[in-house]
Amino acid sequence: MALTGRTALLAALGALVVGLLLPSWTGIGVVTGAVLLAVVADLVLAAPVRSLRLGRGGVTTVRLGEPAAVELTVTNPSGRPLRARIRDAWAPSAWRPGTAGAASRHTLTVPGGERRRATTVLVPTRRGDHHSHRVTIRSLGPLGLAGRQSSHLAPWTVRALPPFESRKHLPSRLARLRELDGRTSVLTRGQGTEFDSLREYLPGDDVRSIDWRASARRHTVAVRTWRPERDRHVLIVLDTGRTSAGRVGDAPRLDASLDAALLLTALATRAGDRVDLLAHDLGPRVTVAGRSPSEVLPAFTNAMAYLEPALYETNMRSLVATALRMAPHRSLVVLLTGLDAGPVEEGLLPLLPQLVKRHEVVLASVADPRLDELAAGRGTVEAVYGAAAAEQTRADRRRTADRLTRHGVTVLDALPGKISPALADTYLALKAAGRL
Repeated sequence: MALTGRTALLAALGALVVGLLLPSWTGIGVVTGAVLLAVVADLVLAAPVRSLRLGRGGVTTVRLGEPAAVELTVTNPSGRPLRARIRDAWAPSAWRPGTAGAASRHTLTVPGGERRRATTVLVPTRRGDHHSHRVTIRSLGPLGLAGRQSSHLAPWTVRALPPFESRKHLPSRLARLRELDGRTSVLTRGQGTEFDSLREYLPGDDVRSIDWRASARRHTVAVRTWRPERDRHVLIVLDTGRTSAGRVGDAPRLDASLDAALLLTALATRAGDRVDLLAHDLGPRVTVAGRSPSEVLPAFTNAMAYLEPALYETNMRSLVATALRMAPHRSLVVLLTGLDAGPVEEGLLPLLPQLVKRHEVVLASVADPRLDELAAGRGTVEAVYGAAAAEQTRADRRRTADRLTRHGVTVLDALPGKISPALADTYLALKAAGRL
């Protein structure tokens, strides 16, 4: 029971009236008056809530699905102890389903002139910024019969970043990268290789790798070794249009694309390459370019925190034009988009010659595991029709991938859990072949 000052005054007057009007021999007036006076006394002894001072602390960024502890500091400037029940309200997307009620409520006792701290643990379910709302505090008297209540603003923001679940694949890919980067040098020179060292000729080495001038100076046959070239340019292009909104399992396709982009960024940065990001639908949504190696991954994750699929078709002409502006020299262009026949054949295919003429192009698409389940369906008419539709869809995707391959594009079509390591492996294979 929470009473304001005006309500308490009315309660005290009511107690006085009842005590005077009711017959004293019944005892009802005395009991009622005593109870109401106890309520009023409890209210008077409760610490005031409007003068409380609130502060915030704790984490400001967290990966999606991980807990974030936010501290609420309550300072009681009055001389009376504060016996408080607190509700720390946040948006529903800041809580794991079904946990908001218990996690947002706290019981706190703050002696007069002191402060205490309550911790609210958030588990965001959506990327982006999550803002705190009002903090409602109810101050109870010593008997717990009445109290004062007020709401305060205590602003705080927690940013939920992409979960980057594929980072578990990074150590194994970095080990393979170290093998390419000098520890296992190659004897053939490619477009993406640079001179590494000279060593003595061994039986079986390619005679084209022999350095005749160095051999003459050494009086022994020397061969040149090459290693993948550093400081290459990688442009990651995220299609955030309608196709990225299709749900694969419990998440849109865009989430798997973001995860694959982060793994590739971490790997390419460690390889010494420059990585830029473009997110595009009707127009550019996000561009991150020119960051130092230590800033690239944090900048990408912060930019991706706000990306959501748009429910309209991507303007491929604008996407390709923007990509060409961001990559004026030969680069690896990684396009994370769909393999739907219509958007690719009508929008992307006519523009591909502009890209493949200047750049190495990789197209990565997230496949739907539901297609495999439907294709295996038998036994009922509905299951057979579903299997036929799934087979038709898979055939259309294969046909689209074949057309892209004939134009010189490396195509990946992998399930959500496999697209990230598959894209990293493709990057390493291009490095090893000297195509970057």
